[in-house]
Amino acid sequence: MQLKNSLVSPSASCTAVVGGGTMGADIAVVLLRANGKVIVVEPNQQQHDNIHEKVLVNLQAINKSENISLLQIASSINELDWSGIDLMIECVPEVLDIKRQLFKALADKAPAHVVLASNSSSFPISQIAEGLPTRERMMGLHFFMPANIVPLVEVILGPDSDAALADALSMFMQRCGSVPILVRKDVPGFIANRLQHALAREAYSLIEEGVATAQDIDAAVRFGFGFRYLAAGPIMQKEHGGLDVHAAAAATIYPSLSNVATPPSVLTDKPKSGAIGMKSGKGFYDWSEASIAIERQRYNKALRAGLEILADDLPKIDP
Repeated sequence: MQLKNSLVSPSASCTAVVGGGTMGADIAVVLLRANGKVIVVEPNQQQHDNIHEKVLVNLQAINKSENISLLQIASSINELDWSGIDLMIECVPEVLDIKRQLFKALADKAPAHVVLASNSSSFPISQIAEGLPTRERMMGLHFFMPANIVPLVEVILGPDSDAALADALSMFMQRCGSVPILVRKDVPGFIANRLQHALAREAYSLIEEGVATAQDIDAAVRFGFGFRYLAAGPIMQKEHGGLDVHAAAAATIYPSLSNVATPPSVLTDKPKSGAIGMKSGKGFYDWSEASIAIERQRYNKALRAGLEILADDLPKIDP
């Protein structure tokens, strides 16, 4: 298959990233790690220099600064030579109509060999692709912030997606140094966000019931069972500890776990009062410009240290 060969071939690929915001710029860094050409499409020309500078800084951090020469920035999908593009990754705002309008336009512009992927974190690809003739070559490609540091990427199959193309896309993401996982059913939240929200539902419920504070919840995860997750995921970890022990504990704990169908008020009341975290200066924690800078520096340092710990388990990037 021509498209599959173009994605997995050692020869350089070409990817268009539509949307040059935080995710789009970071995803460009991921793609440039594979030494292929990347075109970021950003309508706001005033942001072009900022995108170039941000990508360069992140490439310098991984000793790939020479790959900045492979980056191009365009203002419209109409400027692109689609005949030379293998993959398109959509990173436009998380508004369904905006995404559908883009993919509708691409149905006419992007030739049949181009894989069309969406980085949406909430909309199923089947919803974005509904009624479009390109459904077979459309799939989700969900990265996690910051995309240039967090290795995981979810390749999400819709009901009409070509499984062979999904496999080819997964192999390509490995060439980029990412860790792809295949989401075989287009369920809300995919895999990682479903797991995160299952944990978050219990965490917010414990806060609401007065069992723990936000600080205690964070400490329990970071310095308790979460600490082990760098070494082994939740299934493998229980293989170490014994599935018999886990099954017995589950029988006792599961009946008392939160099963609320709506987010607890301890969470929903925060946005209603304008307390949304760092962006507003207050959430479950209080934030100043200085404390935000310190926390973000600590956070990114910890993430990069985690990458070093996982280095032997990550796909190798060609020099």
